[in-house]
Amino acid sequence: MSIQSLTRMLLLPLSRVAFRPIVEGREHVPLDGPLILAANHLSFLDSFIIPLMTPRPVAFLAKAEYFTGTGLKGRLTRELMTGLEAIPVQRGGHRAAQESLELALGVLNDGGAFGIHPEGSRSRDGRLYRGRTGVAWLALASGAPVVPVAVLGTDRIQPVGAKLPRPGRVTIRFGAPLRFTQPPGLSVARARRQTTDDIMRAIQTLSGQPTADTYNDLSAAA
Repeated sequence: MSIQSLTRMLLLPLSRVAFRPIVEGREHVPLDGPLILAANHLSFLDSFIIPLMTPRPVAFLAKAEYFTGTGLKGRLTRELMTGLEAIPVQRGGHRAAQESLELALGVLNDGGAFGIHPEGSRSRDGRLYRGRTGVAWLALASGAPVVPVAVLGTDRIQPVGAKLPRPGRVTIRFGAPLRFTQPPGLSVARARRQTTDDIMRAIQTLSGQPTADTYNDLSAAA
């Protein structure tokens, strides 16, 4: 048994007891082939809950520091991240962001599922912020369908500043897959912006969050 399968087997029943998840729209998630899951971001917990509640393995990006910690805590964190198929990435700067997208594209080209938070960082006030165009870059470059995802309740379970989650109820909603191609006559930059905005509207429809017309602060903890 792989470490990914073992981690999922151990964490899934624990998460069901602790978070009593309500999962809606699982039938919208293709069980094979390349797939992008584009989700809102309210808590550090989101990137753990989504892979556990999705009916197939999902890779997310994670700070490289999670893989280099020392001592028992560092080892446990590293094993957890590996078990959830997280991809270590250095944060900061355009080059690091592009390298992250290239890693994600590799997952998609191998037929895997990749999860991304287009806001870039978690919302600290509950609003849905403007999406960054990396999600569109992936969708247009890979041709993979995009399933919009809304996660609700994680901000109450583990709010900003909380070291550990508290018991509570989480809702995960999967929307119908969206497909995008480069529209003829539209610039690449404009196509990416339009695609990103379409994805964010789909996420907002699922989450019901009020929207913000600005980008989220990437310096905030993700």
